[in-house]
Amino acid sequence: MKIIDAPVKQHIELDHNIFLIKLFAPEITSIIKPGQFLNVRVSESVYPLLRRPFSVCDIEGDNLYLMFNIMGQGTKILANKPIDSTIDILGPLGNGFNLNGDYDTAVIVAGGLGAAPFPFFTRSVEDKKEVQTYIGGKTYHDVIKYGMNNINVATDDGSEGFNGNIVQLLFKNLHNLKSKKVKIFACGPTPMLRALKTFCIENEFECEASTECAMACGFGICQGCPIESTQNPEKYLLVCKDGPVFNVKDVVI
Repeated sequence: MKIIDAPVKQHIELDHNIFLIKLFAPEITSIIKPGQFLNVRVSESVYPLLRRPFSVCDIEGDNLYLMFNIMGQGTKILANKPIDSTIDILGPLGNGFNLNGDYDTAVIVAGGLGAAPFPFFTRSVEDKKEVQTYIGGKTYHDVIKYGMNNINVATDDGSEGFNGNIVQLLFKNLHNLKSKKVKIFACGPTPMLRALKTFCIENEFECEASTECAMACGFGICQGCPIESTQNPEKYLLVCKDGPVFNVKDVVI
């Protein structure tokens, strides 16, 4: 875990309020794994007070990319950081995806901005495994395809791809999924992850999910991001330290 001031090298607006920011951070890029995150201080001013957690979206040599949408003052500041100004980042943090295992096909399931960690993930696994990608959103504006391949789309309003949610699309393609040795990797809204967990358990698919939670320190000191363990109902795990990636069987989503 390192704290560095990372220079801003580029801003990219992908579509409809979705942004990438490119940071020069060789100390981080050399050691980070897919699914880990950074805790970012977006401003040196009093507000926003706390760091914000961001998945690392992609790695390009000594540079890393963060993906975000503008939701408040902090992300607005981030989107307007001048080129060559610096951002204070802490990381890598948490446990990422386990790319090892007895599977031939990595199935990505991403809902909305849950697509953020998967360009880096795809680059890391595609030379070893087949990759299938399932992306969901309320409308076509919410479908983020950046950096991913072999894409299947579901939208709630039918404006692109399958008319329905992403888990319904997985059910539609169940025969194809069961014909392969798959492992599912997911990130997205909690209701999606909850439905996906049920789908995976019922159909005996191994699944790891990157969970979301408000957090402060990012490494387990503040105890502010608990998630209930299924192994021990009296014990709570921490999203920042024990996750953010969990086997879906191990936590209550």
